[in-house]
This record gives sequence, C-alpha cells and structure tokens, in this order.
Amino acid sequence: MAITGEWVRYGEGSGYYAKPGKAAGPLPGVVVIQEIMGVNEHIEDVTRRIAGAGYAALAPDLFAVNGARPAPLTRERVAEAFGYAATLPPGTMFNPATREPALAKLDDERRGRITETFGAVFSFATPAGVQSVMPPLLRAFRYLHDERPETRGQKIGCVGFCMGGGLSALLACEEPELSGAAVFYGMTPPAEKAARIACPVIAFYGGLDQRVNAGIPGFQEAMRAAGRSYEHHVYDGATHAFFNDDTPAYHPLAARDSYARLLAFFSKTLSG
Repeated sequence: MAITGEWVRYGEGSGYYAKPGKAAGPLPGVVVIQEIMGVNEHIEDVTRRIAGAGYAALAPDLFAVNGARPAPLTRERVAEAFGYAATLPPGTMFNPATREPALAKLDDERRGRITETFGAVFSFATPAGVQSVMPPLLRAFRYLHDERPETRGQKIGCVGFCMGGGLSALLACEEPELSGAAVFYGMTPPAEKAARIACPVIAFYGGLDQRVNAGIPGFQEAMRAAGRSYEHHVYDGATHAFFNDDTPAYHPLAARDSYARLLAFFSKTLSG
C-alpha cells in the first residue's frame, strides 16, 4: 500500500501529513508530536508508519510560525547542533559545567550557531515554552477533526515522543474531544491538570530513564482518582528515546513491543 506524505499549511499552522494511499476517508486521525529536535526525517518516518496502519497522521511543526522557522531552528541548524552533541559523552549539552568547556573547543562561528540553536530549542522545555506550543497542538487537532475531508468528524488521538510525550499528555488535559493519548518517555502533567483528562492514556518508558519515571506514581494516582484509564509499560534495560532508531538509544525489543501496543491502543480507542 502506497503512503502519501506532504507538508501542509492550515491557517498559522503547518506540518507533515500522511495518509494511506489514495484513501479519501473516512479515516481516524493521529496527531504525532515531535521530539525536542523538531519534525525531522525520523518524525516524518513515524508519521508515515502510523498512516500505513490505516490512519491519517499529522505531525505539526511546533518550531514554525506561519509555515516558517526562525533561523536558529531550521532543520539544518538543529541537525548541526544535535549532530555535534552526539559526538560528546551523553548528557554533556544538558549540563553547563560540561557544555561550556566542550563548546570552547569550537571556532567562534560554529560555537555561536550551536549555542544559539540549543538556547532556542531548550526554550521550549520551560513552562512558558510549553504553554506557547499548546495553541499549535490544539490547532492541529482541530485541523484533523474539523477540516480535513478524510478525518472530519472522526475520532482523533495523539502520540508524542520525548518532549512530545509530555505534550501528548498535556493535549489530553486540554482537549476534551481527544479519543486517546499515547506517551513515549514524556514528563507527566501536574495532578491538577491530569484530573481534566477525559480519554484513555497509554505510556511507554525506559527502565533506565529515572528522571522521567519519577513522575509515574503521581500520574497513576491522579488518573486513578479521576477514574481514567492509564496503562503504562516500563522496559528494563531501555533508556530515554528507545524508540528513535536514528540514535544510539534505540532498543529494538522495547520499540517492537511498544509499537505493537500503540497500534492495538489506537485500534481500540479510535475505531467505530
């Protein structure tokens, strides 16, 4: 089955959209939420994979405004910054004590570019940055639910990875018509927000990802108190980003099992 994929514009929003072949609908929809590296080749690939399972999938570009990214966040600049980070010991760029000595070894021009890009990227991890991307996420949901002819009026779910995993849970907090949310190693929402979730949630975590996993018990209790379904799986030996097959963190066993469970979850929550 051929999968068609293209970049689309919808008002102020833009994103990568994929659907199965020439299917005109009706199709359930899935909002695919980027990692902190943005909508790159890996996220485009994941979007096509989900489309190949029988869904219309949209990965909104959270770095873009009116279809354009600011210079520090272009795909090329982000790839350069994270490509450099991949040559360093894990965690170097996240710790100022190790980051600054590493950057000091670069020439002034390259150091300036990488520093600027990381500053722009990590701004999205701040409370203000998180709030800034909620309107684009809600806009992407509405585009599928209300505007696309293939998905108009159909059930819509979401899945996110890394930063996008946390945003997937937050989208469930903010959009009462969402039918299901899937979280891959994302930070859990505050209990007061989790109480607003109206749909089932499934989540997947790496057993070695202690920083993220620390939030699981509180989220589990908040979902239990709200009477909502929260199914989660923790994979021993896997770390953060275990689903990303473009990184050394890729864990085939965890990726295979989680993807099978993801598709089963969407089949249950988005069908009918």
